[in-house]
Amino acid sequence: MSSSRLLDRLVEALQAMPGIGPVSATRIAYNLLDRRREDALRISDALKEAAEHVALCPDCRNYCDAEGERCSICSDFRRRDSGLLCVVESPMDVESFEQSGAFHGTYFVLHGHLSPIDGVGPEELGLDALGHRLDEGGVREMILALGQSAEGEATAQYLTAMAKRRGIPASGIATGIPMGGDIQSVDGLTLTTSLENRRRIG
Repeated sequence: MSSSRLLDRLVEALQAMPGIGPVSATRIAYNLLDRRREDALRISDALKEAAEHVALCPDCRNYCDAEGERCSICSDFRRRDSGLLCVVESPMDVESFEQSGAFHGTYFVLHGHLSPIDGVGPEELGLDALGHRLDEGGVREMILALGQSAEGEATAQYLTAMAKRRGIPASGIATGIPMGGDIQSVDGLTLTTSLENRRRIG
């Protein structure tokens, strides 16, 4: 406990971030207060605005600036016309693909994977919305870019069956992601190669 209740509250709040424990949180808090109060206020303003306004794109479930508004990727008609739909587990996976420059289609973000033991089923992953997207008729190939875990494999099988029922080919990105790994842990070159050498699975 410090000499300031407000400082203790800041340290506690910072520990909500992944990978930030008490020591790191204390170091960040003191650094912001000692030398970077203007930065702290700017972070606070940006965090508050994002928490209040960032929503999910109705088409892909990636983040966008307002409720009911399409994200910039789904708004690009050239990307929609490609007929390629890449299904990923998280918005950070989209960011990884975009930074690699390897993919020029659209996405669908699951925000997780099937995990009945944790209460995560098709509804929680927005698979009704994905089904509607596939039924619209613009998707020529569904690419699965999911983590290499038992849950990721089970999710891939479920999604492949969804595509197959609609006569849409499904493919999975090639090797390059280690077992138990995720898209964010892979460098851009490996990600590009994995996408270019994707394999047909359905």
